Amino acid sequence: MTKSELIDSVASQANITKSRSEQVVNCIFDSMTDALGKGEGIEIRGFGSFTVRQYRPYNGRNPRTGEPVNVDSKRLPFFKVGKDLKEMVNGGPEHTPGEGETGDKD
Repeated sequence: MTKSELIDSVASQANITKSRSEQVVNCIFDSMTDALGKGEGIEIRGFGSFTVRQYRPYNGRNPRTGEPVNVDSKRLPFFKVGKDLKEMVNGGPEHTPGEGETGDKD
């Protein structure tokens, strides 16, 4: 689903205009981006949680040239899926793994 598809879906489900729906979606994304930028976590029960993880600097290698490259420390957003969403995606708690699935519990 793209952002424009999400806007269309919100507009139809909430019975509001696409313009208003776009404002709502942008407001939510802006609020989430601001919170993560401040290092705050976001928890949406049943959906999942977003956190910011700090990564230390390390010495990497340019895959094209093989030259060593210094990679600076960085902070990246990380998403951990919630139990309810995981079960819904997998067809419920009684779901058995199909082709290409491992059945590992995370």
